[in-house]
Amino acid sequence: MPLPLPHHHHHHETHQGSSAALRDFVIGISDGLTVPFALSAGLSGAVNSNSLILIAGLAEVVAGTISMGLGGYLAGKTEIEHYEGEQKRESMEVKEIPHKEQAEVKEILAAYGISPAVQDQVAGELAKDHEKWVDFMMRFELGLEKPDPRAAFLSALRIGWSYAIGGLVPLSAYFFWKTPQQGLLYSTIITVICLLIFGFFKARFTGQNPWKGAVTVTAIGLAAAGAAFGIARLING
Repeated sequence: MPLPLPHHHHHHETHQGSSAALRDFVIGISDGLTVPFALSAGLSGAVNSNSLILIAGLAEVVAGTISMGLGGYLAGKTEIEHYEGEQKRESMEVKEIPHKEQAEVKEILAAYGISPAVQDQVAGELAKDHEKWVDFMMRFELGLEKPDPRAAFLSALRIGWSYAIGGLVPLSAYFFWKTPQQGLLYSTIITVICLLIFGFFKARFTGQNPWKGAVTVTAIGLAAAGAAFGIARLING
């Protein structure tokens, strides 16, 4: 009885790609809103020049964008390398100990309530195609899906640009108001609104309480900014 592997594979990869994109956007925007906000708040308590805050803030956004993007790229490459390593090992086992691997196929099918007769038939059909057999073991024994070769690059772009967009939000106020105090006030208002919206939709997409998510994300951002501001004022005397 042939399994509908190609259809399942396409559907799962589509879902997996959407989940990865959502994860990347969440990581980028979350850090982008929080880190530059905390930095600008801290500088607002230590300097009297919006220009210095903007220069330092923009430098941090550029550095953070590169760093976050590189981190996403390395994480994606690590996932690909891990999959390839496991695939080579599984391919070797299928060649060298096929009887054991066939027994594992039957165990997997038995867990789904498949009858012994059908287990034998499926194991026999898979044994005729080395590539599909390895693919079956990768997905159903190890729980691994083949990563998109472009995943690392796309992850880097999504995380980096999300961080840059999020980071410009708290800095935007310092372009339009003259003093750091005014900049911090309006930066806080703008960032709190964005954090509430972001936290709400993040929790909603992940199946959590959206209002709790909004408050939690906002509280973390305000705590980081408050700590940075307080330390700067303390050091500055």
